[in-house]
Formats: sequence, C-alpha cells, structure tokens
Amino acid sequence: YPKFLSPFAKPVEDNPDLTERFQLIVDGMEIVNGFSELNDPVDQRQRMEEQERKYRAGNQEASRLDEDFLEALEYGMPPAAGWGVGIDRLAALVTKSHNVKEIIAFPTLKPR
Repeated sequence: YPKFLSPFAKPVEDNPDLTERFQLIVDGMEIVNGFSELNDPVDQRQRMEEQERKYRAGNQEASRLDEDFLEALEYGMPPAAGWGVGIDRLAALVTKSHNVKEIIAFPTLKPR
C-alpha cells in the first residue's frame, strides 16, 4: 500500500513509498486489515506532521499529532505487527448482507 494511505505502517525496505500492509478480502468485503508497525520515531513524526497538516486543512479523517506517542516511541519499540477484524464485517459476511450498515446496531448510522 502507498505510504500516504498507511501513516502507522512500516515502509517496505527496498521501496519506502510502499508499506508492509495487507487486507483479507472475502466476497468483495474487507474483513481483516493488518500491517507491520512503524517504530522509527523520526519517520513517524514526519508522517504525523503531514497528517496534522491535512487535518487542519479540513480532512477530518486524518490522524492527529500525538506528542505523547512520539515521545514514547523515542524510547524504543521492538518490531511489531498486528491485524484487526471487525465483528460487524464478519456478521455482514455470515448474513450475506451487501453492506455493513445493514447489520449494525447503531440506528444513526443505518441508511434511511
């Protein structure tokens, strides 16, 4: 995945414009999202500053600058990776729903 889409993912060693990230897609729906965690405090600060600029320019989906996180990262973080799976997405897959919004329990997010 391109680095600009993955602000917390580690870059690919021989291509720093890409990140070590994957998704599991089942029947056209993203079920799992995973990546290697970025543990370089200098790179992470640069990315967070760029995300903060985007946020201030009006992109409400951009990540905010987190000084506490950056300070902790400066102390060192071992290599790490992880993945996440949404229960809502699994439920949509099992019920053969066409959209996650069809099965969520939060009425304000459901289509009218």
